[in-house]
Amino acid sequence: MASFTLAANLSMMYGEVPLEQRFAAAAADGFKAVELLWPYEFSVQRFQQLLQEHDLQLALINTSGGDTAAGQWGRAALPDESSKQQARADIEQALEYAAAVGGKRVHVMASVLPQERKAMSAAELAPYREAFIENLVFACKQAQNVGITITVEALCPEIKPHYFYHSQFDSLEIVKAVQALGCSNIKQQYDFFHAQMVDGAISKYLRQHISDIGHIQIAAVPDRSECDHGEIDYRYCFALLQELKYTGFIGCEYKPRGNTSAGLDFLRPYL
Repeated sequence: MASFTLAANLSMMYGEVPLEQRFAAAAADGFKAVELLWPYEFSVQRFQQLLQEHDLQLALINTSGGDTAAGQWGRAALPDESSKQQARADIEQALEYAAAVGGKRVHVMASVLPQERKAMSAAELAPYREAFIENLVFACKQAQNVGITITVEALCPEIKPHYFYHSQFDSLEIVKAVQALGCSNIKQQYDFFHAQMVDGAISKYLRQHISDIGHIQIAAVPDRSECDHGEIDYRYCFALLQELKYTGFIGCEYKPRGNTSAGLDFLRPYL
């Protein structure tokens, strides 16, 4: 029996049906937990009802992406005062939703930068880093009151160009910086897809930093579909996570090649 719990990512899986119907679809396939980018199209009460009706735990939600149509992907690393106020409202909203349903993880989305991080000088990057750390400290203090852990996640440039960080080592540095300011309830969100696309050496990283990881996500590399093929041997990785005694959630954040249920054969032994 797996030590971890698989969670269906309802933002990417079960696209055959509207979001509200995906809770039932995931439960019917044997999932005991779900995650999603943003639940905010539902009221808190309706969100709670959907989870309870289908006996599902909430593994993770994100803070709002902001004005995604205009290119935003989070606001917590934006240094202007208006964005800071919006970011804190986003954090409070996410914590409200998670706390209402017993969720224990909230991912605080950073932001995109004006240009690629590697093209920016340390002085140019500093205001974004300072804003992000300040907002993460705020998030941790608010989250501590309701027993929630804050997570941060690096995204590969192929998926989100100009995002605040692409490397797992950069997101880990942020975790350590916030912990150094007295916040113990912050962890790294380690997505195998993004990690392999940027850093590689997944098993080495897990062995060295498993205690820093608060949530895991999976997808095939390079096509980000089901985990039954590609560069990553997930049988080996799942066995390693068991060896390392990882007992958290693993979010299935992938894009099914076809019908979602038909593509679950590889995962069924772990459900």
